[in-house]
Amino acid sequence: MMASSDVDTRADGSFYSDQNPSELDALCPSPPGPSRPQRSYERIGGRTGTTFCQTLIHLLKGNIGTGLLGLPLAIKNAGLVLGPVSLLIMGIIAVHCMKLLVKCSHHLSAKINRPSLSYGEVMQYGMENVSWLRRHSHWGKRTVNLFLIITQMGFCCVYFVFLSDNVKQVVEAANSTTVSCRLNHTNQTDILVPSFDSRLYMLCFLPALILLVFIPNLKYLAPFSLVANVFMTISLVLIYIYSIMNITSPVNLPKVGRAKDYPLFFGTAIFAFEGIGVVLPLENKMQKPQKFTEVMYLGMGIVTVLYISLGTIGYMCFGEHIGGSITLNLPNCWMYQVVKLLYCFGIFVTFALQFYVPAEIIIPWIVARVSERWETPVDLLVRTFLVIITCTLAILIPELDLVISLVGSVSSSFLALIFPPILQLLAFHTEGLSPLVFVKNTIISVVGFIGFLAGTYIAIVEIIARNAIKHEEAITSIMVL
Repeated sequence: MMASSDVDTRADGSFYSDQNPSELDALCPSPPGPSRPQRSYERIGGRTGTTFCQTLIHLLKGNIGTGLLGLPLAIKNAGLVLGPVSLLIMGIIAVHCMKLLVKCSHHLSAKINRPSLSYGEVMQYGMENVSWLRRHSHWGKRTVNLFLIITQMGFCCVYFVFLSDNVKQVVEAANSTTVSCRLNHTNQTDILVPSFDSRLYMLCFLPALILLVFIPNLKYLAPFSLVANVFMTISLVLIYIYSIMNITSPVNLPKVGRAKDYPLFFGTAIFAFEGIGVVLPLENKMQKPQKFTEVMYLGMGIVTVLYISLGTIGYMCFGEHIGGSITLNLPNCWMYQVVKLLYCFGIFVTFALQFYVPAEIIIPWIVARVSERWETPVDLLVRTFLVIITCTLAILIPELDLVISLVGSVSSSFLALIFPPILQLLAFHTEGLSPLVFVKNTIISVVGFIGFLAGTYIAIVEIIARNAIKHEEAITSIMVL
């Protein structure tokens, strides 16, 4: 779950830098030497850079996160048959769009004699390829970077909700936690420890996350990130094993979900397939970038199989009781309570990595406008303000499944589905594209846009409805007292 491209080191004070920072750059930096535009080996291959396996691992990490844990509920929204089929189709389309992005990057790089381009730059130079869009090409890059910022801030909001929901459940079940890990569909306990509203847990995490993002260089987080990746991997394996061992008969589960819930499936699924932002930086850092297509097909094949299998098995295991994250359905035994906490630690560390992207785009633009003596205080103040914004948004929408669906519908749909087909039409505008390609790309972009509209609308309607229900329940409880 990384965002795209590299840090632009030029002090031009531009809010939308030519190249964006990424977790990959921080934890797997480029080799020493001249700046990237001077390195031809990153396009033609060479002795330095990431290997095939390293690139594959980064690609897997860039696509596997909290979105995976929400896929069982997504399958429920689409239906036991329609859901997996839809995930397969979305996986194929997502990989195709990644391929289009790489193809456009190669074409435009050769055309302007640049060794590599960021996602935003591909959009900018693609628009410059069309005469009547040339004057406004800089808006193409700004638009892509804006959606990258929205996406990363959205991830941070999801992390706040995920952390609060899981830690709250662990605390409340403390009195009834046992060594027996028998299946408990609803995961409700008879003896609950008095606890707070989940939104208060978010406020408790707020100071710790603010201090976390004060770390100036993500290289200091590299050891913690490695530990977090190990913890999350172990947790996923245990979740997978538990779900397989407790599969129930799917006879009574609907094969096709309700039509009004399908947009929620779309939002969650496209949120999960959000790794398009890592495609170009990963290819640019490969030792042999000509093999990136093989990495992409292998990695995304593994990701798609994992998504379909865990989503389907998780839904078959917990049925109608499945929560916004499958971790919320795990039994209240010590082993799986530890699994939740381990995954929470991984998400806690990953928060800083996701936050790094919008912070390094926004903060230099602001700091460039103050005197040198105020740079550090302003930097810390902006970081604090941005974390508070994400926490506030999470408090306003404390529903994990709806936050995931909303973020996916609003921003991920543009980056993963809408922009890449448009980019091909722009980049190869003068190359004589066939009518079939034009029709295919138009269909993909239109479907993505319809998913954006429908998913955003349904998610907002559901958020309002759930808040209204909670408000009525709160008034009722006060009247009873």
